[in-house]
Amino acid sequence: MNEGFLNCQPSRRGFLARVGSGLGMLALADMLHQTGRADFSLPDAADPLAPRTGHFPARAKAVIWLYMYGAPSGIDTFDPKPELDKRHGQRLPGNVDVFFGHPGPLMRSPFTFKKYGQCGAQVSELFPNVAQHVDKLTFLKACSANSNNHAPAVLQMNTGVIRVGRPSAGAWVTYGLGSVNRNLPGYVVMHDYRSVPVGGAPNWGCGFLPAAYQGVTFRPGRRPLLYLERPAGVDARRQREQLDLLKQMNERHRAAHPGESELEGRIESFELAYRMQTEAPDVVNLEDETEATRELYGMNDAVAEPYGSRLLLARRLVERGVRFVQVYSGGTKANWDAHSAIELNHRQRCAEVDKPIAGLLQDLQQRGMLKDTLVIWGAEFGRMPISQGSDGRDHNPNAFLMWLAGGGLKPGISFGASDDIGYMPAADSVSVHDFHATLLYLLGLDHKKLTYEHDGRSMRLTDVSGRVINEIIA
Repeated sequence: MNEGFLNCQPSRRGFLARVGSGLGMLALADMLHQTGRADFSLPDAADPLAPRTGHFPARAKAVIWLYMYGAPSGIDTFDPKPELDKRHGQRLPGNVDVFFGHPGPLMRSPFTFKKYGQCGAQVSELFPNVAQHVDKLTFLKACSANSNNHAPAVLQMNTGVIRVGRPSAGAWVTYGLGSVNRNLPGYVVMHDYRSVPVGGAPNWGCGFLPAAYQGVTFRPGRRPLLYLERPAGVDARRQREQLDLLKQMNERHRAAHPGESELEGRIESFELAYRMQTEAPDVVNLEDETEATRELYGMNDAVAEPYGSRLLLARRLVERGVRFVQVYSGGTKANWDAHSAIELNHRQRCAEVDKPIAGLLQDLQQRGMLKDTLVIWGAEFGRMPISQGSDGRDHNPNAFLMWLAGGGLKPGISFGASDDIGYMPAADSVSVHDFHATLLYLLGLDHKKLTYEHDGRSMRLTDVSGRVINEIIA
């Protein structure tokens, strides 16, 4: 055998010394980790949804996220580009990166714009009702994403990365803060009444977090939750006895199989379902709302009623302590993805959501809830200033628009800007990680400290980047 090879082998004493040092470093790393987390109360495994304090005082208590799946066009809604009118029909020089290929010439907006409010924000004719509330809105006009494909882009907007397996923002918030109302979920998702968005449940899943933190789906229609009533012949005492027996059996199984978060989540789901029978029937019953409130949300309009009823339910949920509610407009069957006939597409979608969104903003303000409820409007990316076919627009992840309201933000301002035609960022680009960092900050959570150990690494919603957009915080 080669003598040099023999000389490089460690001795028995050296091997044991190295192994001992390694174990010591593991212990030290754990001690340092716990020291770094001392300011944050970790969830109790026996009660994962117990309410907890964040890292610092919160500006917002709850989130209502209005997700416009399929991606509306910022340059046709809230960010007009006069340069497109001048250069309509001209070709952009150089390579234009579009999802479907064969980029067309520049295309002006088919919609007219007007200035509204004291801030003078310009809003398209598509949003006459939301336009009345521009002094409440905070515009982000140069958002950017990492993919121009819906499935990974929706995942990134919801979870921070473009691949399946990471916890959603709502799951992170519920993990960090727990649930205020123990009789309702901490995180509720309402998808479009026609279909779910591409990717489905992983967009509101818990990823590697314990299963208790995943979003609870409320169904479309008049019965968003099934089986809220007890079966005939079963009273509260008997049901409680059944659940206690089931819990004992599950606890024995959990003791034999520690660390199975799916089982822990299932046990918690049984208990939550039992508690929800006392409060959820009242929450989901919209019939006790006044006629004026129903009209405010557009519920007397057949086109606006489906979205309006879900936004009214979102307000009722937040009012009762639900911390994170996400309401989708658009699914795989009908959405904002206007590759052709953008004028028809956006008129249809805006007719569905304009009055309900305006109603939500007005209702929250009237009830004194807007100041500590963060409202988010946006999607996974935006749309191109060039045409696709004769009258559509392709995907644009480079510079797209979102707006926020309430929750401790400066109202009536714009942050960031896209270039003169709305193709690329011109100033203060906001990444998805920046957006998530700011979302967590407004809820009292430090995105760098809200972590979870997984695969030997402290994972977080913002991965390894992201900054809080302090310029928009009041």
